[in-house]
Amino acid sequence: MVGDYGRKLEFGVFATPDAEQVERLLRVATVADERGLDLLGVQDHPYQRRYLDAWSLLATIAARTARVRVFPDVASLPLRQPAVLAKAAASLDLLSGGRVELAIGAGAFWDAIEAMGGPRRTPREAAQALTEAIAVIRAMWSEERSVRVAGTHYALSGVRPGPVPAHPIGLWLGVLGPRLLAELGRSADGWVPSSSYVPPERLADMHARIDEAALAAGREPARIKRIYNIFGSITAQSHGFLQGPTRQWVDQLTELVLEYGMDTFIFGTEGDDLNQITTFAEEIAPAVREAVADERAD
Repeated sequence: MVGDYGRKLEFGVFATPDAEQVERLLRVATVADERGLDLLGVQDHPYQRRYLDAWSLLATIAARTARVRVFPDVASLPLRQPAVLAKAAASLDLLSGGRVELAIGAGAFWDAIEAMGGPRRTPREAAQALTEAIAVIRAMWSEERSVRVAGTHYALSGVRPGPVPAHPIGLWLGVLGPRLLAELGRSADGWVPSSSYVPPERLADMHARIDEAALAAGREPARIKRIYNIFGSITAQSHGFLQGPTRQWVDQLTELVLEYGMDTFIFGTEGDDLNQITTFAEEIAPAVREAVADERAD
């Protein structure tokens, strides 16, 4: 266990970009916005024929909502050229009044990426490309007259960056390996693991790698946001981790904050169940905020 970083808590929903369920998907966005959730994340799998394009969907959601912030969870870097990705994020941030964050990943499902015309990268190449992409994105969001970034996979050669985002967009990484966890500690603003890949017992070691690199770079680890994609079901009876009644959810999420270092929870439910999302927003999120505030006050 790593303990509490003391960060502000946020809650959101993990929406499935199913092209055959457009009206339900837009309803999920409306519910998230109206019920006070902070974030809405959308998977980015361009090679998945059933899925809508993530950026088109995020733009539509931003236009139909008033307060919820949107982000790709996470953008597939091998199919998203980082300079253009930075411009897209900055543009949507301006158009939405500062309601965009950016989460990126090094890549997965390499057969599908290659089939769509993207590069097939080794783990080392993927890590190097992501590190270079971070520098490119930061440069494209700067107010410099022109910027240069040297790189093997991505480079800038005197391009004029812009537009500058409406607010300091969070640059979050969906990474798991030690090399990229260290890079996250050095240069990123947040970490986005999923409970299906990283159960609570694995979090401490990964936090430690991030924190060690952050301290070595002169950064305070508590500056780094810890976003957890969580998948489960709110049910009458307990069936295990995040499978049970509201009280169990409150207790387990509170423990994830105070003992396991997470501060933001993005809820994915089977079939984008609107009742589950509403319960999460109206009952679970406020109760977790209250429980954590009480513990922090002691």
